[in-house]
Amino acid sequence: MNKPENVTLAGGKLQVPAFPIIPFIAGDGIGPEIWLAAKKVFDQAVTRVYGNSRKVIWQELLAGEVAFKETGHWLPEKTINSLKQHLVAIKGPLTTPIGQGHRSLNVALRQELDLFACVRPVAYFPGVPSPVKFPEKVAMTVFRENTEDIYAGIDFAAGTTGATELLELLTQQHQLAKVRFPKSSAFAIKPVSKEGSIRLVKAAIQYAIDYHLPRVTLVHKGNIMKQTEGSFKKWGYQAAAFFGNQVFTSEEFAKIKLKKGLAAANEAQTEAIKEKKIFVNDLIADNFFQQSLLHPEKFSVIATLNLNGDYISDALAAQVGGIGISPGANINYQSRQAIFEATHGTAPEFAGKNKLNPTSLILSGVMMFEYLGWQPVADLIRSVVKQALFKQHVTIDFARQLPTAVELSTSDFADYLVTLMQ
Repeated sequence: MNKPENVTLAGGKLQVPAFPIIPFIAGDGIGPEIWLAAKKVFDQAVTRVYGNSRKVIWQELLAGEVAFKETGHWLPEKTINSLKQHLVAIKGPLTTPIGQGHRSLNVALRQELDLFACVRPVAYFPGVPSPVKFPEKVAMTVFRENTEDIYAGIDFAAGTTGATELLELLTQQHQLAKVRFPKSSAFAIKPVSKEGSIRLVKAAIQYAIDYHLPRVTLVHKGNIMKQTEGSFKKWGYQAAAFFGNQVFTSEEFAKIKLKKGLAAANEAQTEAIKEKKIFVNDLIADNFFQQSLLHPEKFSVIATLNLNGDYISDALAAQVGGIGISPGANINYQSRQAIFEATHGTAPEFAGKNKLNPTSLILSGVMMFEYLGWQPVADLIRSVVKQALFKQHVTIDFARQLPTAVELSTSDFADYLVTLMQ
């Protein structure tokens, strides 16, 4: 009989046993409710696909409010060590501790485990209410750099020693005149590295290759922040060069246009499309927001920095129905460490009411099963979610927008998905 075993790494690839131990963090607020619903769907899908030959062995870990009440720590060292040991995990939403000096637990996990890519696929499911006319045109995956930018948490309150020393540095560098009110200014430092940028963009391009997607767009604000976001753009194109003739970049297009004219550049791009090369281009962030509304069909994979990615992923999710059905993952594509997670908050006012939508966590599980190589399980879960949404058997968030919908509780929605698997 197969026994529970850890997911391991060999030759840069995950080795997934038939009975893998997968840690989970139920989360705070509505977390435990949506976790129980999602787990029921996961277990049933694995059984339907593999019978008794495979099974996930779930291992609970503590983080957030439950952990603090039991251990006195919001993110216990035991939890971090277990996540490192098991490589792949899934979690519900976590609250950010209240009080000066406390940072987001989600950010802490990403930085502690060096989960450098926040991966957010955004796609429309027919039947879901949307604020835009053509949500079906939205099909993008956002690769958000997860460990740098202002989310590094290097900031100084106005009047502190750190702020004063930064003002002295700015004086020495002849930059103080750029600070409008120096004595009352707080400061944040925005680190953007070559290594961090290149590994993120390489992961995005490899994803486009693996999933046969035509375009990777580098979204940045390099026109203003030239030494940080401008460098991200530059390093992004350097990352594209690692893929040789698998990609065709807008920089190549520009060079051909300069030397041989527009017709030759268009011909080269047409030939690249025929050869199914990935087209890598870049776009200023504010222009991207406009274009993602006007012409979302022009984008497939987005690679961007941390703050831009935070805005972009939620804005795109709104076009297809909201973050309640948006999955997410935090992945290190080098170490293969990964945490899949619900992308919404804890909604403590709804905790214990069995009302809210577990789809974000369920679809994050779809991503997890794909990552583990259990594609038939992922396909089955995605299929029944699609059916349920199309038939408008939904939780309260969608039911109140759909006059003919069948409103289901959190647990009833999970039961309905299980029924559809039959």
